[in-house]
Amino acid sequence: MIQTRLKDKLYSDVEGTCSGRFGYIITVVSLMNISKGKVLPGSGLAEFRVKYQAIVFKPYRGEVLDAVISTVNKMGFFADVGPLQVFVSSHLIPNDMRYDPNSTPPCYSSDDQVIHKGAQVRIKLVGTRIDATEIFAIGTIKEDYLGVISS
Repeated sequence: MIQTRLKDKLYSDVEGTCSGRFGYIITVVSLMNISKGKVLPGSGLAEFRVKYQAIVFKPYRGEVLDAVISTVNKMGFFADVGPLQVFVSSHLIPNDMRYDPNSTPPCYSSDDQVIHKGAQVRIKLVGTRIDATEIFAIGTIKEDYLGVISS
C-alpha cells in the first residue's frame, strides 16, 4: 500500500509544477526506483528517494513555438504556449501592423493579418528568464514565417 501512496504523492506534488533546473514538469511517465524509507529522528516522519522519468517543457532562446493569444494591448500582446506565457512587445511586431483600440476585441492589424485574443500565432523566443519556480519569456513575430497561423 505504501508504494501506491508514494506514487500518488509524487504525481500530486510534481506534475504541473515548474523547476528552474528542468522547466515545466508536464507529467510523470514512469517510476524507476523507490528507495527504502528512512525515519527522520524526532518527528516520526519517513523519507523516501524516488527516481522517475517525466515529460518536461523547458523553452530556450531562439525556439519557434505556436501560441494562443490571451491579451492584446497597446504595449503588445501576451500569448500562451501550454503553461508558459510569452510577451511580444509592440516593437517586436512588424511595422505594417497597427494597434486598433476601437475594434472589439482590441487588435493589431495589417492588410493580410489580424492579431486578436484567441488567434493562433507562431512566435520566436528572443529571451527567457528562469527563476526557481517560474519561467518568463519574450517573443517576436517580426521575422519571416512568423505571425498569425489561424484566427
